[in-house]
Formats: sequence, structure tokens, C-alpha cells
Amino acid sequence: MSLKKMDLKDLDMIVETMITTVGDSKVEIFEIKEQCLRDFEAITTELGEVKIQVAIVIEECDVLEKKARLSRKRLSEVSKYFNNYSEQQVRDAYEVAHKLQADLQLNSQIEKQLRLRRDDLERRLRGLEQTIDRAEHLVSQISVVLNYLTSDLKQVGPALEDAKRKQDFGLKIIEAQEEERKKLSREIHDGPAQMLANVMMRSDLIDRIYRERGGDEAIIEIRNLKVMVRNALYEVRRIIYDLRPMALDDLGLIPTLRKYLQTTEDYNQGIRMTFINSGEEKRLPSDMEVALFRLVQESIQNALKHAKPKSIQVKLLMTKEMVIVMVKDDGIGFDSDVQKAGSFGLMGMRERVELLEGEVTIDSHQGVGTLVSVTVPLNE
Repeated sequence: MSLKKMDLKDLDMIVETMITTVGDSKVEIFEIKEQCLRDFEAITTELGEVKIQVAIVIEECDVLEKKARLSRKRLSEVSKYFNNYSEQQVRDAYEVAHKLQADLQLNSQIEKQLRLRRDDLERRLRGLEQTIDRAEHLVSQISVVLNYLTSDLKQVGPALEDAKRKQDFGLKIIEAQEEERKKLSREIHDGPAQMLANVMMRSDLIDRIYRERGGDEAIIEIRNLKVMVRNALYEVRRIIYDLRPMALDDLGLIPTLRKYLQTTEDYNQGIRMTFINSGEEKRLPSDMEVALFRLVQESIQNALKHAKPKSIQVKLLMTKEMVIVMVKDDGIGFDSDVQKAGSFGLMGMRERVELLEGEVTIDSHQGVGTLVSVTVPLNE
């Protein structure tokens, strides 16, 4: 049936049914993901306890091994000079040696069982991670479809003739939002959330060490704990900075770029970041500063993610008529004439520049590197 001949009421009913079905599927997948996350946290806690038990059993085995060697040496001496010892001394030597050997075998068996349990928990964690990743991917895809169904398609009647254009534009925006949310969720989960979970485990361990080994070793663990907390704080600050650097509003584009490159270099050890400002240093309109910063940020993140560079250089030139920004890396490069399907990063960069009435060129060759050049006019 032609779309033009289809009854709009029937079309609305179809859309409503699709929205209900897709929404129910999203809820079910989300519940599966949440259950997997709860299982993941429980198994992570159990794995930490098992690892502590393994360490304790290994330490006990070492002590028993030393005692068993001494008892065997004692037994050998008694056997060699049998007539020099009383019957009770001989009996005691045999009993001590036998008891220590039995304890050592028991501890070895316990250690073996704990190691098997640890390996099993680690395998289960890897399986849960894969399930959680698949669930997150499905939820992200369903969210794109659901947002499209509840927004664009409900208004399909009045603008049916240009639905294809709306579909492309709407899906790109929604997909970008969902990917950004997924990235932020993953960064918080893998960074500060994991670090804080480790802090909780280490605090329990410190309490146990203090009771069993004394204050000196506990103080050493507390120092290690301070390092973990400091790293967690650094991760939180980095995530906040990636969302929206406050320096951009307070100081402007150039100081923010300097700080961003320094922070990125500190976070990516082994990659040298260079910033060169060869023009005027002045404030630009807020929306332009945000757009230019995001363009530089997107270019650098693309290079770090795909190009494997050793160095990245950012050049900025401000004149009265225009702003020119260049981001160059010495990575593996790519064929700029053949872009990946769904390469939304590059499309998003071009759209940002078009909104500023500027131009962007991307010059890249495999094995040579990539140069991104952005030119934006300044309309006083």
C-alpha cells in the first residue's frame, strides 16, 4: 500500500503498537542488565574475599612447610640415634611429624579448592561483562528506535513527503545522545565506581590487618588507600572536565585548550601534546568558543582512539576576520576518500562548522597521519 493512500489513523495505531512493543522489550532488557550488574557486584565482592583467603592459606602453608621440615629433621635425628632417646620422645617425634604433614596436606587441598573457586568466579565475571555490554548495546539501539517512534513518527502525517530527511537527522542526533550517555555511564562504572568499590574492600582488609598484624602494616595499607582515593578523585574531575570545562566560560578558548591538552597528555602517557597560538588572544562569542573547543576535542579523541599517534599538535590563529584551527597527528592515518559508514564523529564536526558558516578539511593518508583544518569567519 502506498503511504499517500494509507489512512493516518491506521498509521497512528501501528506506531502506537510499535511503541508499546519496543518499550516493553527495552524494560525487559534493562531488567536483565540490572540483574547482571547485581550479580557482577556480588561476585566481585566474593572474589575479593576468596583472594584474601587464598593469600592467608598460602601464608599458612609456608609456615606449616617450615615446621614440617624441622619435624622431619627431628624425626631423622631420633631415628638415627634411636638409643639416645626415650620411648616417649620417639613417639612424640613421630606424632608431631605426622600431624604437621596431615595439616600441610589439608591446607594444600583447601588452597586448591580456593584457587578453583577463584578461577570459576573470574570466568563468571567475564561472562557477565559480555552480557552487560550486549544488554547496554541493545538498550541503546532500542532507545534510538523508541525516541524516533515517540517523536518524529508521531508527526509523520503533516510532513510525510520529507520523512526520510527527518529520519536521518533525528536518528543521528538521538544516536549521538545515547552514545554519549553510554560512554559517560561506562566511564563512571569503570572508573570512580570500581575505585570506590575497591576502597570499600581495602578498608575491610585494613581492619583485618590491624587486628591480625598490628598497626604498622595497617598504616601501609592506609597509604595505599589514599592513593586509590586520589586516583578516583582525578577520574571524577576528568569526567566533569570532558562534559564541560568551567574554564571555557571563565577564561576563554585559548587557556582552556592549553589546560585540556596538558590534562590529556597527563592522562595518556607516552603521547606528546603541543599547543601553538600564533595570532591574537581574545575572547570570542560563547557559542563559537564552545563549538571550536568541541571540534578540537573531537579531533584529538578520534586520533587517540583510532590513529595510535606519538604526538598531536594543535595550532590556533586568530585574526580580525577569521579563526583557523589545525589539529595534526602522526598516527597511522586513513583513506579520507573512503569513510566508514556511520562515522558520526566526522559528520558531526562538519555540521558544527557549517553552523558557524565555516569550512573544514580533513587530509589523511595511511601511514602518514591526519590533519584537520577548520576555518571560521568572524562577523563583528
